[in-house]
Amino acid sequence: MTIPDDLLYTKEHEWIREAEGVATCGISDHAQEALGDVVFVELPEVGATTEAGQPFAVVESVKAVSDVYAPVSGEVIEVNEELEQHPELVNTDCYGRGWIARIRIEGERVELLDAEAYATFLQE
Repeated sequence: MTIPDDLLYTKEHEWIREAEGVATCGISDHAQEALGDVVFVELPEVGATTEAGQPFAVVESVKAVSDVYAPVSGEVIEVNEELEQHPELVNTDCYGRGWIARIRIEGERVELLDAEAYATFLQE
């Protein structure tokens, strides 16, 4: 399982990469492994607002349907439209081409963990 050092993580297994007030986010390697083969991703709409800790997208796999929780409050400014045709990117490149959305941070954040803390959390 991969846990890149340059990302932050939620206890709900989303990752976040923040730059210039924008959070790029997706689900962690642990989450995609637990879900199995992803067959569909319901993306939020551009312009929608997110509330930290609340669902903002859905990932459907052969095993389950799972909400994706927003790590920050803000406005969705971009979604990964490539996932509409290739949802399997969440499995094959969850930290790269499998990102889900970019959110302009405008408020609260859930508790975010660095890579070491997330690895410890997974072992608990």
